[in-house]
Amino acid sequence: MVSFVRAPRVLEKPAEVHLTPSQRATVHMAASLLLDYPAEGTLETRLNAVEAELATLPAEVAVLLEEFIAQARRRGERAMAEHYVEVFDRRRRCCLYLTYYTVGDTRHRGAALLAFKQALAAAGYEMAADELPDYLPVVLELSARSGDEVASTLLSSHREGIEVLRSALTDAASPYAGLVEAVSMTLPQIDEATAERVRALVAAGPPTETVGVTDTLPFPTIPVRNPSLSGAPAVPGSAPVADPSPFTSSQESMT
Repeated sequence: MVSFVRAPRVLEKPAEVHLTPSQRATVHMAASLLLDYPAEGTLETRLNAVEAELATLPAEVAVLLEEFIAQARRRGERAMAEHYVEVFDRRRRCCLYLTYYTVGDTRHRGAALLAFKQALAAAGYEMAADELPDYLPVVLELSARSGDEVASTLLSSHREGIEVLRSALTDAASPYAGLVEAVSMTLPQIDEATAERVRALVAAGPPTETVGVTDTLPFPTIPVRNPSLSGAPAVPGSAPVADPSPFTSSQESMT
């Protein structure tokens, strides 16, 4: 008997993997590079940069990145770019902007984006590209470069969105699902309360407009601290990384 509809799929919790801080940074920078749009002439450089680091990672994570690299090379840059637009720009549950899962396209979005911008400032960084601060590759790069608890808080407090993204990409049979799964494996294990919120969000999708606006956002925010008091550079625009990421040179060559 043919069935025309079904409920959105909810995945099992990601496997628990032990990673050192250096390995976690490597996974986050790899995912940051590969989850960004594969602009013309950039994909192979990114794939090579990530491939060079696979041997430093636990097998459970390395195999996910390796599978993405193989699929991306098999499909080719143009097909990957077309697939990227198809899944990330046209599917409501495949959004790379984290606040979309918590506040959707509502009037809370501006305050949520400001909270992300303030979080970057709290870590001693600012945006260097024309992109929104809640873009997952931005947060992953911040985590990889800084190792700051601010980035960890941003990722952990938007875990439901990341899991919905992972589920939706898996449902779409997208090679990008493996990248998000690798990110999930670097985050704390999901408790039952978080799992229940993921199930609800998978079923309902991101929020729609609500009546009225409150000052309270549905995720933790981080107050901006004075960079000069935290050891971060006080000069605007200068935020050197103390311990450069393994992909720093590769990424900078693409900007």
